[in-house]
Amino acid sequence: MARKPTPKLDQLEKGPWPSFVREIKKRADKNATCADLLGVLEKSYEERVGHWKHGGIVGVFGYGGGVIGRYSDVPEEFPGVAHFHTVRVNQPAGWFYTSAALRTLCDIWDRHGSGLLNMHGSTGDIIFLGTSTEHLEPIFEELTQAGFDLGGSGSDLRTPSCCCGEARCEWACYDTMAFCQEMTMHFQDELHRPAFPYKFKIKAAGCPNDCVASIARADLSVIGTWRDCIEIDQAEVAKHAAKGNDIVKDVVMNCPGKCLSWDGKALTVVQEDCKHCMHCINAMPKAVRPGKERGAALLLGSKAPIMEGALLSSVLVPFIKMEPPYDDIKALLEAIWEVWSEDGKNRERVGEFIQRVGMGNFLDAIGLDPDPSMVAHPRENPYVFYDLGGNGKE
Repeated sequence: MARKPTPKLDQLEKGPWPSFVREIKKRADKNATCADLLGVLEKSYEERVGHWKHGGIVGVFGYGGGVIGRYSDVPEEFPGVAHFHTVRVNQPAGWFYTSAALRTLCDIWDRHGSGLLNMHGSTGDIIFLGTSTEHLEPIFEELTQAGFDLGGSGSDLRTPSCCCGEARCEWACYDTMAFCQEMTMHFQDELHRPAFPYKFKIKAAGCPNDCVASIARADLSVIGTWRDCIEIDQAEVAKHAAKGNDIVKDVVMNCPGKCLSWDGKALTVVQEDCKHCMHCINAMPKAVRPGKERGAALLLGSKAPIMEGALLSSVLVPFIKMEPPYDDIKALLEAIWEVWSEDGKNRERVGEFIQRVGMGNFLDAIGLDPDPSMVAHPRENPYVFYDLGGNGKE
């Protein structure tokens, strides 16, 4: 497949790091879409102008999401990318695949698209990059026959995602994959038919290590935790010390709750000061484990800095038992969506909505009692006073 010279893009192949240009070139020799993709990118670099325009409304019959429309504004020069739609495919929970499933996906995409994939998007989807409108329905039909479905896009519930949880991680405090599957199947309408002010993401992390970065990227972060005391195996702690590990310097002094102490023989913990941060567990994985009374904390409102600044999730429910079919979480989500959909502004994430109306008003609207864990930071208004002990001194 003939393609135009790309001297500027060629610069991105230099150096020891992986290059997306090199990967596209592998396909460009046998795929017109990839050949013209390189050409339009080179043109953009030369002119310092993007040559993509918004795709408008494009998708598959019955779905409002799952396909991101994209067209080139120079189709006569690069006909291979006149259409360059992106298809989001709902990933399996925990990103577990068989080789046969991966080959099936690649075969479908070879027949109907550019052959370029992103494994995975920031939400977790399998991303098919670059196809034309007439191929959308055949792609959807073949995906469904293979047992796959489209993911979310637009102002809807985005594809729920999770870490591998109990499948491979000994620290998982609940079955993240079962939860992710249940949320995906239960909220099909919210996933495929946009009806929200803006997007809403659910990410499930099995423990406070939060390997899916839910606290920074998910509107609802479901982070595994425990509410009893951490388990300590004193014999294993002694082995760490015998190997020359400095328990005080490396573990005790790095505890954010200052709840640990080591007298040279035993590691002790003040349970009420433990922050459940996982540091001691990560530092001494055989010696310290999460407690036995396990569940999850629900946090709400994180986002990347698109419309407003970045936000981290705030605690909504400090602890909840994770028991299928998770009806309490489903009811809470529906209450949140009802209030946000009624009063949220266009393209306003739920975290921004809470900032605008206030956490107190938001909790009252969804019928949830406030909790001290929801306090983001101490008061900062010096004109608000309170009586410390009823003695008239403030």
